[in-house]
Amino acid sequence: MNALVAAADPSHNLFQQVIDAAVPIGPYELHWLEVLGVTIGIASAWFGMRRVVWAWPVGIVANILLFFVYVGAAFGADERVPLFGQSGRQVFFIVVSVYGWARWARYRRETGGSGGAPAVMPRWMTARERLVLAGGWLAGTVVVHQVFVALWNLAPNPFWAPQWWFYWSDAWIFVGSIVATYAMARGWNEFWLAWIGVDLVGVPLGFATGYVPTSVMYIFYGLFVVYGFTRWVKVTRESAAPAAREPAPVG
Repeated sequence: MNALVAAADPSHNLFQQVIDAAVPIGPYELHWLEVLGVTIGIASAWFGMRRVVWAWPVGIVANILLFFVYVGAAFGADERVPLFGQSGRQVFFIVVSVYGWARWARYRRETGGSGGAPAVMPRWMTARERLVLAGGWLAGTVVVHQVFVALWNLAPNPFWAPQWWFYWSDAWIFVGSIVATYAMARGWNEFWLAWIGVDLVGVPLGFATGYVPTSVMYIFYGLFVVYGFTRWVKVTRESAAPAAREPAPVG
């Protein structure tokens, strides 16, 4: 149901009207709240690429908007599948973003930076860090998968019978997104790669559950992630070059 129909229905309050507001694009609808959330999310990624502290508060705004996008189908007239895992991860995003915000702000203060000065020095993860993070991602996906299945089975009258891949996809995205955000807070180059891993599952899931316009936008977001990864790698190499040129200590 589009915004005009929703507005004509007295049972729809302002909250529902905002969630349902959309423009038709062929057989799909592009919801304005999705557009705004994804756009602000891209702005956050741009600040992140430039290693500016603003990446975190801007990202939190996007998280709040996208929370209502994914859970909105359960309250408004949106006929798509409400992705509770996707909405739930926005809450965890906010928690991890507060950590990242504090960490980057502290680094900027310690290095004497201000304003738009870089707030983190990117580096590659150690072998141990990669092992721990990858193991946590896989183990977390298994645990969250079971939680999602249990929660879905609690519904007295399920409005949709998901296939087996739905739970795994939602759990992979949920845990992977938290992993990527935490890695970004630590300044690890691999956080960009983690986002690519999330999008490789998230985009097909969006197509399968009716979030087609959002999935298309995230394809372009994925291209930006690749570009951001190359920029962080370049900074890492440039910061390592002076140390490599220093003469070895004598004696």
